[in-house]
Amino acid sequence: MTTRLYSHDIFLQHITPPGHPERPDRLKAVAAVLGNEAFDALDRVDAPEGDPATIRYAHPEEYVTRVMAQIPETGIARIDADTCASPKSYEAALHAVGAANAAVDDVFAGTASNVFVAARPPGHHAEKNTAMGFCLFNSAAIAARHAQRAHGAERIAIVDWDVHHGNGTQDIFWDDASVLYCSTHQMPLYPGTGAKGETGEYGTICNAPLSPQDGGDQFRAAFRERVLTALDDFHPDLIIISAGFDAHHRDPLAEINLVEDDFDWATGKLMDAAGRHCDNRLVSLLEGGYDLKGLASSTAAHVMRLMRG
Repeated sequence: MTTRLYSHDIFLQHITPPGHPERPDRLKAVAAVLGNEAFDALDRVDAPEGDPATIRYAHPEEYVTRVMAQIPETGIARIDADTCASPKSYEAALHAVGAANAAVDDVFAGTASNVFVAARPPGHHAEKNTAMGFCLFNSAAIAARHAQRAHGAERIAIVDWDVHHGNGTQDIFWDDASVLYCSTHQMPLYPGTGAKGETGEYGTICNAPLSPQDGGDQFRAAFRERVLTALDDFHPDLIIISAGFDAHHRDPLAEINLVEDDFDWATGKLMDAAGRHCDNRLVSLLEGGYDLKGLASSTAAHVMRLMRG
């Protein structure tokens, strides 16, 4: 059982303003906890730079050009009230995409049993034509398309347990029967999407909203009753996790009260599903998580479960 870890120092060079929750210290906290000797068996690989053409799998050319035009030569540029870019942001995002696609290649080639990508900026709020919610390009969506184009995968499942609904991923796959998107998230909360009734053109959108102050019991029930059931009905060829850890009880941006064991449990359930349906092919991409201690301990629980097999 080999778990691969992709990361890169370039992710620290995506700079946000002082006080911004999506900050380089997030990746430093993840790197520190995964540097513990308990994680010595991780296969650590530098995230490769992605092929810019693959961004167009999920975003039109005009959008990519517009984002690139907003990358400043110096300082920090505001794309919207929450989303920023600095001189190295495009390069960081391109490595995030490259790592996600490489992770897909790894699990299809069998060179890794599963993969965790510790990258930033995150991606699941990036819609087809809109950068928002700290996100520039939707790495999970691009990786799903890469699996289809490069490996002939017919059905991809993306499971998103970030506390904020992945409106971008839902937008990109709303009318695509070949991709199942499942999300647990707090509602109401930014960005305001993710109601149960939002099911897509082909019923392949599965939202499982949680209420403020819900905890592990409610999360696990939603996961069992909606997410895992949808996965078993869909029979995916690959499972991609949008692994945000901001549903942790310490997180300042939400009001869900998960603990590390909840992320361990959910990871195990998705590994079981991958074993049933897709020869254990599982790729996990870091999304949110803004309390450094909660992020680090939750990531550790998640990656340790991936390593245990």
